[in-house]
Amino acid sequence: MKLLAGNSNPLLSQSVADHLDLPLTRAQVKRFPDNEVWVTIDENVRGEDVFVLQSTSYPANDNLMELLICIDALKRASAKRITAVLPYFGYARQDRKTGGRTPISAKLVSNLITRAGADRVLTMDLHSGQIQGFFDIPTDNLLAAPLLADDIKRHYDKPSELLIVSPDVGGVVRALALASRLNADLAIVDKRRSGPGKSEVANIIGDVSGRRLIMFDDIVDSAGTLCSAAQSLVDAGAVEVSAYVTHGVLSGAAVQRVRDSVLKELVITDSIDAADRAVDGKIRVVSCAPLIGEAIRRIANEESVSKLFD
Repeated sequence: MKLLAGNSNPLLSQSVADHLDLPLTRAQVKRFPDNEVWVTIDENVRGEDVFVLQSTSYPANDNLMELLICIDALKRASAKRITAVLPYFGYARQDRKTGGRTPISAKLVSNLITRAGADRVLTMDLHSGQIQGFFDIPTDNLLAAPLLADDIKRHYDKPSELLIVSPDVGGVVRALALASRLNADLAIVDKRRSGPGKSEVANIIGDVSGRRLIMFDDIVDSAGTLCSAAQSLVDAGAVEVSAYVTHGVLSGAAVQRVRDSVLKELVITDSIDAADRAVDGKIRVVSCAPLIGEAIRRIANEESVSKLFD
């Protein structure tokens, strides 16, 4: 087994390698002067089971091309099996047609990864479960809920007295899974979306008055809707509001919005490299390296990945 890392998340890649007690495969992933991606694998991979770890986060197109070219290089170097490990799958929010003459970009990216030569995909908390069906190769979607539930148990007294909140109706199943692990109650924020990244709270389903709340979601991008939902919950009588989100995209002024919001804290994983963005005391990072590392080990040993979540 070999582990090859792209440039998107070097700290996570090294943490996964440390968890597996496995050195990262020697490779050069560089740029030509015109910014074309250039990859050289500096050790023999013939007949090897190779895992390529690369989040397709910002800059999404550059990181995606790195992933595709690494897969192609490994394929041409006669690797036996290539698994694309994407802790964060970019373009996942474009998983359906939202209007006339619009693309389904998640399907296009899935096709690109498959045609590049990947034999398997390992990812975490896809924005929507049906994206697994976009791939014509085996796809494992890891769940961050157990990882984040353990963190909540470590940092909060009496977690069963917390109220888990889904920030929109579409995330109810995700939030319910976390609430079940904590034996906690569930509430829902009913949002009305007026455009990309823009929404307003229409209703709060459940009694939040006097409760300590944790909002749970898969992606925080601009943080505008997350912070406005937190404000609405406080206005409805919540004692405090925290947020646990798997993928911290945190684009633009997101960090400043979180800093200025009523949120007690925002907890994200390192599925996206947060070294240059999680600079505020309100933002805390939980490593997903043990989860990804264990999934890689199980795939390499032909063991069950779903058993991780029993």
